[in-house]
Amino acid sequence: MDTELARTFLTVVSAGNFITAAERLHVSQSTVSTRIHTLEQQLGCVLFVRNKAGTTLTPAGRQFQRHASVLVRTVEQARHDVGIPKGFSATLVVGGRIGLWEEYLLRWLPLMTRAHPDISIRAESALEPELMQGLVEGRIDIGVMYTPQSRPGLKVEQLFEEQLILVSTDPKSAPEPGPGYVYVDWGPEFYARHATLFPNFAGPALTVNIGWLGLQHLLENGGSGFFARRIVEPLLKARRLHAVAGAPGFAMPAYVAYPADSQDDHLARAVETMHRLAASQVNASADLPRAKPATRRRR
Repeated sequence: MDTELARTFLTVVSAGNFITAAERLHVSQSTVSTRIHTLEQQLGCVLFVRNKAGTTLTPAGRQFQRHASVLVRTVEQARHDVGIPKGFSATLVVGGRIGLWEEYLLRWLPLMTRAHPDISIRAESALEPELMQGLVEGRIDIGVMYTPQSRPGLKVEQLFEEQLILVSTDPKSAPEPGPGYVYVDWGPEFYARHATLFPNFAGPALTVNIGWLGLQHLLENGGSGFFARRIVEPLLKARRLHAVAGAPGFAMPAYVAYPADSQDDHLARAVETMHRLAASQVNASADLPRAKPATRRRR
């Protein structure tokens, strides 16, 4: 079986519809439809039920999902094994949100390379949909993100709890979004809580999906926004930014996801090192003042 067909099938499962799957694969919707139709002909069964809401797996589709994941992962693992650089015993592909590379995964990298110099590491940055797709397909060994999705064959563990606080270049800024506010898309849970806490907020002039981008804009042009405390702490100490008094804070867990059935010792060592670093990070920040946690308003 052509692994491209299995990969397309898994992308449709992850995306929930053919249109989004086509965008992720950088092909036309008709190409996706043709591939799925070819796959269904080869298997002799219908894999998806198409409706206005998107696609849902048939019982046969759910059964094939496990086989497709194993098929794609096996091929990718073969590429890893064959492509191990000379002088190394294994390779490891680690993907993470750019905000989690800052001050966390960038500290994990030297710890890992010093402790296990025989492992070659490929570091990638992406958003949650791409990270989950890479994990399902086997292209990524370990994914570090904020909002992982439950997928068969993947194990998800919490690393630490991110604290998002409202910071501003103006020390007298009001404890709510105002002029110059930058909305950082931290995910659907943040969006829901943000909308509840600030029901009268008309909308930002600038929205970014990467915290680093919003932070650079703030430092260059002024304004306010919610950012991870561990990242802005040096800027707060240098008085380049100010924590907005009276503003709510948001707790957002960070997770690591990896294949549950993996027997690779180097993957287990990498995840163990991430947990140890996360624990030391939590202990180091235990004495820092906390922002008031976000709470839902009673109606």
